Amino acid sequence: MSKKPKQSLSERLKPFVAPFSFEGGGGFHLRSHKTGEKGGLDKEAGEKIIEANSKRLSDLQERLYAQDRWSLLVILQGMDAGGKDSAIKHIFEGVNPQGCEVVSFKQPTVHELNHDFMWRAMIALPERGRIGIFNRSYYEECLVTRVHPELLAAEKIPHKLMTGNIWRERFEDIRAIERYLSRNGTVILKFFLNVSKKEQRARFLDRLELPSKNWKFSMSDVSERTLWPRYMAVYQDIIRNTSTPYAPWYVVPSDHKWFARVVIGSAIVSALEGLNLRFPRVDKASQEEFAQVRKALENEGKGSAKALARVVKKAAKTT
Repeated sequence: MSKKPKQSLSERLKPFVAPFSFEGGGGFHLRSHKTGEKGGLDKEAGEKIIEANSKRLSDLQERLYAQDRWSLLVILQGMDAGGKDSAIKHIFEGVNPQGCEVVSFKQPTVHELNHDFMWRAMIALPERGRIGIFNRSYYEECLVTRVHPELLAAEKIPHKLMTGNIWRERFEDIRAIERYLSRNGTVILKFFLNVSKKEQRARFLDRLELPSKNWKFSMSDVSERTLWPRYMAVYQDIIRNTSTPYAPWYVVPSDHKWFARVVIGSAIVSALEGLNLRFPRVDKASQEEFAQVRKALENEGKGSAKALARVVKKAAKTT
């Protein structure tokens, strides 16, 4: 009896990635995505996947950094208390901070408002070999400004450009920029943390009851909650119009934080696995040189410091 071929890591993670991915090309309805989904797992099984993903992500990030060709942009969007901060903390805790940067986008400053709506995000993009995490992003400029038109008015856009087509035009601009970035080696993964209104309420109450979480609470969070239907409608429109094969959206069930971390971590690991990342190979001449250096270092304590100096001097001449 022949053995079944061993599944790749990406194939094993597929059940926690594919059902939540939307690449465009069809209708999208947010109401068809359950916020309490657990993928057939219990919390204990989910924690094991999270731990395994964390270890693999650490290795892949090191290869990404060493290869210095690709970059990864992770975008996290969602309502207040959706779990964005905790997802970043738990998923990336094993990643070398040297190769990873988190950028949190707040209300635009006066300086930022003197530029186009994409400017502050573009200057924060990850360099080659690095992972960039946007905690909220340029998508806020199609979300909050749409729910609160007075914020759009503060962006100093010429009046004749403020037409009814502005959101369609922004979607077009975003798709074009994301395509451009993908063509230049930036892998873009976008996650909408889909939490229910009921779960958000529970998390708000938790913040109010625990002194250690009081600092997280803001009255503006409650005021925005009253606009929940409007936010959901706009998020649906954003996902429907900006999901593409090169920059897909993942609609992440987020009522259970542990399962949200399973989905996000699995999608990131799967995407990096697909890049076939490798440590740079050293050419034969360098290997021979390294052998000489090794020998000189091993004999350094035996009165051979001059030999090491000769090797270093010779190497300097050839570089």
